[in-house]
Amino acid sequence: MATQIEKKTVIGLDCKLAVEAVETDTGTMTFSGYGSVFGNVDSYGDIIEKGAFKASIERHLDAGTMPMMFLNHRIYDSLPIGAWTAVEEDDYGLKVTGELLDTSDGLDTYKALKKGLIKGLSIGFYPVVWEMASKSDEYRRTITEVDLVEVSVVNMPANGSALVANVKSNIDEMSIRDLERLLRDRGLSRKEAETVASQFESKRYLAEREQKRAEMNALNERLNKLLGK
Repeated sequence: MATQIEKKTVIGLDCKLAVEAVETDTGTMTFSGYGSVFGNVDSYGDIIEKGAFKASIERHLDAGTMPMMFLNHRIYDSLPIGAWTAVEEDDYGLKVTGELLDTSDGLDTYKALKKGLIKGLSIGFYPVVWEMASKSDEYRRTITEVDLVEVSVVNMPANGSALVANVKSNIDEMSIRDLERLLRDRGLSRKEAETVASQFESKRYLAEREQKRAEMNALNERLNKLLGK
């Protein structure tokens, strides 16, 4: 098992976040969504298979615990903003339901949910069992078991999309470190800048590999014509 916590964010339609957060008759602020989606290649080049959370969920249930709930993975410098009341796998992914605390962070998160300003959920986990892909595959690894530590509510600011659009035109001329510095200059934290930059680096690598493959195919085709094949 790996010794460093990894994070994966699910945003937009993949998240299926229930932005219609509900305040019940008892005053509890509840919401639900998907912390992970099965079978798709994420921005890190990973695939999480169905069943990857099963053992971890069972361990939590046996111990009478749940993964923690934080805002933006602030595990070490803040208190939880709520508690997950249900965590389960279905055919789509890791479905979570939670209640927000009646604290300043909990109330602010609830208001953001009600306004539709929350854009995703993100899991913090230790990979336990995984298999690296071959060089010819379009992904990095397949993860079949994880130790689920926490599921965070994450905000994806509107200007975050604008930042991505601004750097796209210059991405080919930038090193990953230059991109990180640009994103930090535009207001992102170090970790946020590293995450966004690594996503661009991964996509650029795949694009370059596909271009080289197309060039080799074209070269082989020309050689075959010259040789009369």
